Amino acid sequence: MALLSLLRAPAALPAAPVTARNAIIDIGSNSVRLVVYNGPPRLPSVLFNEKVLAGLGGSLSRTGSIDRKAMAMAATALARFAWLTREMAVPEVRTVATAAVRDASNGSDLIALAAAEGLEVEILPGEAEAIGSGYGVLSAFPDADGIVGDLGGGSLELVRVSGGEVRERASFPLGVLRIAAIREKGKDALARHIAGVLKNSGWAGRGSGLPFYLVGGSWRGLTQWDMHLTRYPLPIVNGYAMSAARIRTLGAMLTTASKQDLKAVPNLSSGRIPTLGDAAALLSEVLSGLGCECTVTSSFGLREGLLYQALDPEARREDPLLAAAREEGRRLSRFEEHGDLLNQWIAPLFADEPADLARLRHAACLLADVGWHANPDFRAERGVEIALHGQWVAIDPAGRALVAQALHTALGGGSDSPAPLPTLARSEMLDTARRWGLAIRLGQRLSGGLGAPLNRTRLERAGRAILLRYAPVDAALYGEAVEKRHRALAAAFGLEAAAGSAVSRSGSG
Repeated sequence: MALLSLLRAPAALPAAPVTARNAIIDIGSNSVRLVVYNGPPRLPSVLFNEKVLAGLGGSLSRTGSIDRKAMAMAATALARFAWLTREMAVPEVRTVATAAVRDASNGSDLIALAAAEGLEVEILPGEAEAIGSGYGVLSAFPDADGIVGDLGGGSLELVRVSGGEVRERASFPLGVLRIAAIREKGKDALARHIAGVLKNSGWAGRGSGLPFYLVGGSWRGLTQWDMHLTRYPLPIVNGYAMSAARIRTLGAMLTTASKQDLKAVPNLSSGRIPTLGDAAALLSEVLSGLGCECTVTSSFGLREGLLYQALDPEARREDPLLAAAREEGRRLSRFEEHGDLLNQWIAPLFADEPADLARLRHAACLLADVGWHANPDFRAERGVEIALHGQWVAIDPAGRALVAQALHTALGGGSDSPAPLPTLARSEMLDTARRWGLAIRLGQRLSGGLGAPLNRTRLERAGRAILLRYAPVDAALYGEAVEKRHRALAAAFGLEAAAGSAVSRSGSG
């Protein structure tokens, strides 16, 4: 059989994503927010994000209505947001309102103010809000199996998620702006109230052995504070885990923490600080009543859930990490198709890897060219930054570290592990990622970033060698620089390098 017939035929690549700009204006009980999205439907990037802490639900427990100051702040925010979406030429703007507008006696006044700005407000029932929050978590954690808790200013939604679907759900008037009034009734008033609500609704004990997914700005603020206290090396809240015992400790610490201490927390909105104590107290009682022993913070919630619900089934099944990495690669790489081809080209060297590692390797290949336009001395640093700090989901901190290590090595950073990678992933796993990086580096040099050389050559492991096979017509591809990188890759496996149009299966050329 001719060698050319042994080499890979051009592979079918995923279709280029359909990009569309859309926006959601979320009128919540605590904040009014505009988010403008652009990019692939499965995981669009955020083009613009702004919130105003209007506190619409702050007066509900006392008067049953939205007070004048909060109404004015919301009206100003809606006017600005409507203007921005027009100037950004956003073709589709969805405006939704939740508990405060739903429950307030003068909620219709706010709807009229929005209508005057050309915004049609959709009031979400509690169940629809819960479903949206559940699907938001599933968008970020496709394998989530637990209970979602979405804490807003006016309500708390609890949602059971498993198998990629939303199961039981409920909405309770337990928003963070309502908790202070309950706590003022006595030391154990909140504990008794939550226990009674969960028992009467049939939710008591439903979380035994399950994680509790935290959604909502107040609980994200609690997460940010813990990250600050523990000097967590990544500024990424999504996927951050805390135990129920740690939540109780944080609640106790908040009783004595000063505003100065909390203002020192990076990225913590000053408007969230007054609600942290109530948010922590509520969370402790909910965890106790459900029986959950750990929490996982989600940066995705209602808005992302609304986008996810609008997807067709095929798009929902797409891996969100790979979808986002592919789009980032297309945006920053020299040649759009190169990442998927590169992954296919190096895959024979890692055939025994489990699926969870294979998808991280694939993500690294999709991002392999993101540093090409940077100063050569900073390309490796750029790769690490993108892997660690990018807006990725469906990846844990160790996974980010492995992708970062692969990019660091692939982009010329060598085989060392820059901080904080050794604190995020085990050394043996970083060794695996270094081999990914060396294989990527070889493929990049061999192909010059093009797809055709990868389709016409083959990399494989046989006997005591890493073999690079090519047809005689492509012999010029194997230059000095390629040979050097080939040998470095083989050495990382403890093997020899062999190349040519007639290399033997044992590895002797």
